[in-house]
Parts: sequence; structure tokens; C-alpha cells
Amino acid sequence: MFRNIRWRIAVPYLVLILLVMGGLTAYLSSLVNQAYLAALQRQLLAEARLLAKEAEPWFAAAPPPVGAPLIQSQISQWAALLNARITLIAADGTVLAESFTAPEQIENHLFRAEIQQALQADEGSSIRFSQTVGEEMMYGAVSLNQGGEAVGVLRVGVSLREITAQLNQIRQTLLVVAVITTSIALIIALIIAERTARPIRQLTQVAGRLAAGDLDARLHNINTRDEVRDLALAFNQMGDQLREQITRLADGNDRLRAVLENMADGVLITDNLGQVSLLNAAAQRLLKITEGEVAERGRSFAAIVRHHQLIELWQQARQAQQERIATIELSQQGLFVQMTITPLHSTDPQSYLIILQDLTRIRRLETVRRDFISNISHELRTPLASLRALVETLRDTALDDPPATLRFLDRAETEVDALTQMVQELMDLSSLESGRVPLRVQPVAVSDILLPSIERFTPQATRGQISLVLDLPRGLPQVLADPDRIQQVVRNLIHNALKFTPPGGQITLSATPHANEVRISVQDTGLGISPQDIPRIFERFYKSDRSRQSGGTGLGLAIARHMIQAHGGNIWVKSKEQQGSTFTFTLPVADRE
Repeated sequence: MFRNIRWRIAVPYLVLILLVMGGLTAYLSSLVNQAYLAALQRQLLAEARLLAKEAEPWFAAAPPPVGAPLIQSQISQWAALLNARITLIAADGTVLAESFTAPEQIENHLFRAEIQQALQADEGSSIRFSQTVGEEMMYGAVSLNQGGEAVGVLRVGVSLREITAQLNQIRQTLLVVAVITTSIALIIALIIAERTARPIRQLTQVAGRLAAGDLDARLHNINTRDEVRDLALAFNQMGDQLREQITRLADGNDRLRAVLENMADGVLITDNLGQVSLLNAAAQRLLKITEGEVAERGRSFAAIVRHHQLIELWQQARQAQQERIATIELSQQGLFVQMTITPLHSTDPQSYLIILQDLTRIRRLETVRRDFISNISHELRTPLASLRALVETLRDTALDDPPATLRFLDRAETEVDALTQMVQELMDLSSLESGRVPLRVQPVAVSDILLPSIERFTPQATRGQISLVLDLPRGLPQVLADPDRIQQVVRNLIHNALKFTPPGGQITLSATPHANEVRISVQDTGLGISPQDIPRIFERFYKSDRSRQSGGTGLGLAIARHMIQAHGGNIWVKSKEQQGSTFTFTLPVADRE
């Protein structure tokens, strides 16, 4: 009950009222009792004084005898008139007359308190239990004097039974008033407590709704103008500020989550024991781990990364409490990553931020750049060395021999043409990679692309005893392409096929529709390509061991790949050694009206 603020307010108030009313009732009851007894005492003494004046003549000569009829009759009349007990007592305590019983039967009253007071001070009173009457009595006694001496005492007594009954009635009345007053006070206390507790209960409910996530919960309809209203206004203001802060934090958290989930770098946060508290999607992708595997293995950093170099670097950062950076090759995943581990001193001294940057593409590009420089240096070295040798020979010996001079000049011209072709192909490849090559894309028949290339290479194929075959099905749809550029691709593929197909072989050009594209293939029965060369066959300057013996710049297939990709298609090769190769590329189908 006392956990309810309403009762905590009402009960002390009620207890205070009960104590006050109880004390007031007891005080009033005692006061009324004392007032009643004092008034009764004064009344009895007044009556006793009046009767004493009437009785003094009875003691003029000598005290009257005990039970004198005349005196006894007068005493009885007075008793009936006053409705009281009247007793005439001699100075020695002998009862001379009594209205209640025969005086002869009554013992000596000399030592009664009221008698002693009357003999000594002319009047006296007392309250005591009367053995004669058998109940509580109040007595008032007045001395009878003759010649200045007390010769007797006249006593008037009344029973306290009626007075006690009246006092009890008064006490009951006071008790009823106290109960009614207490009940009214209780009702008022409960009303006041309820009015005080209601806004506090509402405040508690609204606080609970806020704690449950209802940021729009507010306290309304507060009719008081006291501190509770101020508290409600302050609470509502706090709710507005809390909603604004939570909204701002939620927006920031959403942005941070979006950044973490969409950033290319992997991010992990661990505690000092190596338990991972944050793992973004990029980190899962780099570490080749799924949410299910994380749940299965646990959140341990060692169980998630599964790489000793990463674990050792994290341990070094934890021991030194300093940032550690290392570039590590994840051989199992085929990745090359840079790992940065930073202790979070400013926010949480027991946490570590781990960033994984995928450098695989950068390393591959670096490798390509390095290979490109090496390859172009190698490719340029041969013609330049030949030109230098030819020039030195012409200068030293051949100037006096015109036929030899012409022969050396023809060879120099051949080397210059090779250099020119290489430079042109490099420029074409650069333009294709940068997207600066204008394409005149238009609907064109596949036969219009393949037939000019067949016609151009037929004499060379005939000299090499190689058959050129064109296999085109009927109803082949047109494709969207720049004819000149695609013919360049086809010529490059046929030229390569001719170089690696021995006499008696066959080169077949075919095309087949497939979904929204057309697949064009150049198939030969030549030497084929080794499996280790196939993944790099479309790289710049890459040459297999066989192609190095046949010359060429090594740029033709790289140009072909970029050209097809610029048309929105794809190119690939299938080959087996000594069984020939098939180069296939796709072109989008032109929309049919």
C-alpha cells in the first residue's frame, strides 16, 4: 500500500487527524467531566448551606437525639425535594438523621473526608463509593455552628450514576463528531492525495512510453498551477529534446551504417579480448565469411580472419598500444590487402579499429604497368637495335654498294613500319581505354562484317593452303555495330588464326543468334593455346612462346577486347593444344521494327 504515493500522502494526514481528534476528544471529555463535577459540587454546597441554616436551630440547646421523628421527617422531605441523600451528623460523627436508611444502622461518619473538611473549614466535598448506598456518590458537607463552634454537619449527597450516564452520552456525541470529522478529513485527504498523485502517475506512464520508444509521448491536461505543472512542462520539454537528440543520433547512426555497409574497405572493431563487436559487409566479403559462419564460429577475431599474419599484427598493436600497418597477401582468398589496426584511445581504450583495404586491383594494375613498361621496352629494343645496326652498316660499308644500300634501306623501312604499327596500335588502345574513340554504331548485317575480311585474307590463306569457311544461318538478325571497327576485330582474329594454323588446316567464321545478341566465332584447327596462357591472352604485349616466334606487337587481342566491350559485348576464347582455338565475341541485336 505504501508503494502508492496516494496512500503515502493520505495515511500520514489521516494518522495526524486521528491523533488530533483523539486527543481533542479526550481533552473535551475530561474538561466536560471536570466542569460537570465542579458545577455539581458548587450546587451541592449551595444546597447544603441553605439547609444548614434551617438545621442550626436543632442544635440550640443540645444536639438532637438520634432518629428524632420530627428531624427525620424534615430530612426526608428535603431529600425528596432535592432528589438527594441528606444526612445530619453530630460533631462526634454520630449520624443523627438520614434520608436513605435508619440512622441507627449507620456507622460513625467522623472520619469521612467531607466531614473532616467541614469541621475544619466549614465546608467540604468528596467523591467516593458509598457502602451504604452501594454506588459512587458526590458529597457536599457544611458545618453547623453554635457560638462559633461546629456542633454538627449537614451533608447532601447525590449519586454519580446519572452524571456518568450524561458524561458517557457526551463522550459518545464527541466520538461521533470525531468519527464524522475524521471521515470527512479522510475523504478530503484522499481527494488531495489523488489530485497530487494523478499527474505523477501520468508522468510515470509517459516516462514508461518514452522508455519503450514512443518519442511522441507527452503529458497533457495538467490543471494544477503548482510544482507538478512545472514538472510536467519540464518533462515535456525534456521529451522534445530527447526526441530531437534521438532522431539526430538515429540519422547519424543510419548514415554511419550506410557508410559502413557500402564502403569498399572492410571495417572491424574488437575489444581487448579479441571479440569482434562490428563487422561490415566489405570485411565479410574480403575475408570470405558469411553471417552464418560468423554465428557458427563465434565473434572471435582469430576465428573470423583465420590468418596468422593478421592475428599477429593485431596482437602487436594491442601490446604496443600503437597503430600498426602491414600489407598482407591472403593466398587462400587470392587477395592482397593492407591492414591498419588503430587503438581507440579517445573513445574506448579497450577497443581496436581494424581497416582492411583491398589492394588486389592496385597491385594487379601495378603489375600490368610494370609488365607494360617491360614489354614495350622489349618490343622497341628489337626494331631499334636492328635500325641501329642497319645505320651503322650503311655508314661503314654499304654506301659504296648501291644494291646492298637498297637492301638495307628496305629492311630499315620494314622496321620503321613495325614501329609505326606499334605506335598506332598503342594510340588506338589508349583511345579505346579512355573512351575517346567515336563509334558510328548502326544496324548492320553480320555478312557485311565478315565477307570483306574473308575476301581480304583469301589470297594469303590460299598461299598457306588453308581453307577459309563462312557459316551463316538464314534469318540471322542485324546487329548494332560500327562496321569498320568490328571488321578490324575480325581481321585481327583471322590474321592470328592464319599464323598458327599449319597447311591443310581450316578456319571457320560462323554466327549464331543467342537471346538479344549474336555470337560471332573464328575457329581454327591450329596449334592451340596452352592453359597457362589463356587467362592472359587478352593482356597488352602478352605473347605466348609460339607467338613470339611469329612476330607481332601483342596488342591486337587487347585492342579487340576493348573494341568489343565498347560495343557492349564480350569476347572469350576456348582452346586446347594441338586441337585449335575458337575466339567468340558478342554484339547486341538491332531492334526490329
